[in-house]
Amino acid sequence: MPVLPGAEPYRHEGGEVGVLLCHGFTGSPQSLRPWAEYLAGRGLTVSLPLLPGHGTRWEDLQVTGWQDWYAEVERELRALRERCTDVFVFGLSMGGALTLRLAAKHGDEVRGIVLVNPANKVHGLAAYALPFGRHLLPTTKGITSDIALEGSKEIGYERVPLHAAHSMRRFFQRLDRELPQVTQPLLLLHSPQDHVVPPADSARILSRVSSTDVTETILEQSYHVATLDHDADRIFEESYAFIGRLAPSVGKEGTATGG
Repeated sequence: MPVLPGAEPYRHEGGEVGVLLCHGFTGSPQSLRPWAEYLAGRGLTVSLPLLPGHGTRWEDLQVTGWQDWYAEVERELRALRERCTDVFVFGLSMGGALTLRLAAKHGDEVRGIVLVNPANKVHGLAAYALPFGRHLLPTTKGITSDIALEGSKEIGYERVPLHAAHSMRRFFQRLDRELPQVTQPLLLLHSPQDHVVPPADSARILSRVSSTDVTETILEQSYHVATLDHDADRIFEESYAFIGRLAPSVGKEGTATGG
């Protein structure tokens, strides 16, 4: 199937500091494209892959699972590690969960992580209905474009395939046990008004990780897809400053000069 216009993956060859960005469930790289381009414009090497089953039609996502999504970002991490001295991983929503697992499994290969409204659990009745309901009903209402900024739209599916949602739920359960293995510096930005992922998920993550260098930022003006919302510039700037603090060569001549 052809990729939806605007949902294509994005890569930029820059300096020796790399960033891997992970988009969310039923979304696409479009939700993180402005962030990726901001970082690329400051000379960083950037990889923003399209997760399997995403960016085409919901039927393609229905036949994939968390192992497929995680394998894709893990491949991209290895590719960045081959050419970069420091690699950071950023993620939105379920992409934040993928980011956390990369951090838990790859240790020092991940220099630091940035999470925006990360997901950690499927809440409410849906969590109990998924194991059985997915065999009776193929999809439910979509979750894209939870954005406060008027005119801003997320490219993603209008339906949520329930087999894939069930796989995501199993992934969250597994990841929750792995969170204590996360030790990297962490910047977590989350929205109090989020109609997709409640703030409780961010609180749970912060309570479970073993990171000691932790910064929490509240995004008062944005909903779930904050990277396309009122606080987008703040996310971009704070994440770049986070990289600069941990990889001091960023911003100096010869390292961050790409365009």
